Amino acid sequence: MLTDFALPPELAAHEPAEARGLPRDGVRMLVSRRRTGQIGHHAFGELPDLLLPGDLLVVNTSATVPAAVRIGGALTVHFSSPRPDGAWLIELRERRGGATVPFGGGEEGQELGLPGGAVLRLEHRVTARLWRARLSTAVLPYLLRHGAPIRYSYVPRDWPLESYQTVFGTAPGSAEMPSASRPFTPDLVTRLVARGVTIAPLTLHTGVSSLEGDEEPYPEPYDVPPATARLVNLTRAAGGRVIAAGTTVVRALETAAANGGGVTASAGWTSLVVTPGSGLRAVDGLLTGLHEPRSSHLLMLAAFAGDELLDRCYAAASAGRYLWHEFGDVHLLLP
Repeated sequence: MLTDFALPPELAAHEPAEARGLPRDGVRMLVSRRRTGQIGHHAFGELPDLLLPGDLLVVNTSATVPAAVRIGGALTVHFSSPRPDGAWLIELRERRGGATVPFGGGEEGQELGLPGGAVLRLEHRVTARLWRARLSTAVLPYLLRHGAPIRYSYVPRDWPLESYQTVFGTAPGSAEMPSASRPFTPDLVTRLVARGVTIAPLTLHTGVSSLEGDEEPYPEPYDVPPATARLVNLTRAAGGRVIAAGTTVVRALETAAANGGGVTASAGWTSLVVTPGSGLRAVDGLLTGLHEPRSSHLLMLAAFAGDELLDRCYAAASAGRYLWHEFGDVHLLLP
């Protein structure tokens, strides 16, 4: 599925919409409908007209933390996700020019000196690029003081942390922005509510970007509060649609529905990967960004759209010169 899709470099969003002369909600939105197979082209600002009164939009309140720390020489460490025992998954990267690339070095037990006198001890490799490591001080306060937002080579310059936050972000914890919600503005949220769309929160703190081919899913912390679980169940019982703002929201809700009988309030750690085989118990539609070929997120998208429609969507996005990645355009998958 989409394994032979080639993403032209010029279709990467190199800067935030605001730097391109657009408001946040001025990005483009591809809209696909599984029942009819239709694909349409819209502005994100049209979202209130595309959702229905009685729909429930579930959003992620996780805020982005400055998870990249430059250390001695040409190394940078990306803090990805905490482990239940206080260790963290981290990625070592080497600075080349204005960007970073994966660094294959490091040894078990090695201690790396970080700014401010902190020490990072490498415990063992988890995958070819990810290490389990432990910092000598509390990680989140340390990152808020010494870190910078994670930035990849397709973004040629630094942007402030505010550029990586969403209007819903209140709980710091994500290494990379839950970017499906980036285009939302207070005005658009008001228009959604006036339309009769209910908005409910949950939290899932996301680690570094999509799993690579050799990587098993690793657990990420999530929290589906009782009020949100209740709203999901009431909406579906009344015939409304549950729309997830981001793949992180799908992962959390489907975890909370894994035992059947609807969504239950729950919190903890989830390693769930949603696929066409696992199906969908709690979510009817999805708002998401455009994902790279072979990304694990595409399995989730296929659960909503099916392979054939998803292939056509990505062909249409490429032909239409949509922009990829966290500062790019979005895709609304409706039932």
